[in-house]
Amino acid sequence: MNERQTFITADGLEKLTEELKHLKTVKRREIAQRIQEAKELGDLSENAEYVEAKNEQAFVEGRVAELEAVVKNAVIIQAAKNAEQVRVGSKVKAKIEDGKIETYAIVGSNEADPKNGRISNESPLGQAFLGRRVGETVTIEAPAGKRNFHILGIA
Repeated sequence: MNERQTFITADGLEKLTEELKHLKTVKRREIAQRIQEAKELGDLSENAEYVEAKNEQAFVEGRVAELEAVVKNAVIIQAAKNAEQVRVGSKVKAKIEDGKIETYAIVGSNEADPKNGRISNESPLGQAFLGRRVGETVTIEAPAGKRNFHILGIA
């Protein structure tokens, strides 16, 4: 399997680790109990409770595998201090061509939340910012056309 590094903050890693622990200790036990109770009802071929529990089990096991891979390949993002170039972990203050000023945190894809200014390093805007310096302008192709972002500051 081709595993790749996953950039994540310490807080983000802690949240994923807690979710993984909950799935492995609590959720697996709950599902096993539901499967056992459904088996006791008899004919499994027409047992909706059994089918539903098995489907949930498959989903949980998939999520466990996904989280284990993320945790195994996690690279903790350190906050950038006096950075001259944008990198994962940077906060970028940029002026958009319409004059509006926005601040974006460049984070790993697991923590991306564009509505709250947290953009993935793998997104078009995140990729465009990486390696750039204060004073540079980046251009991305958006569904509505090209958009320009002038970098005002990096933290």
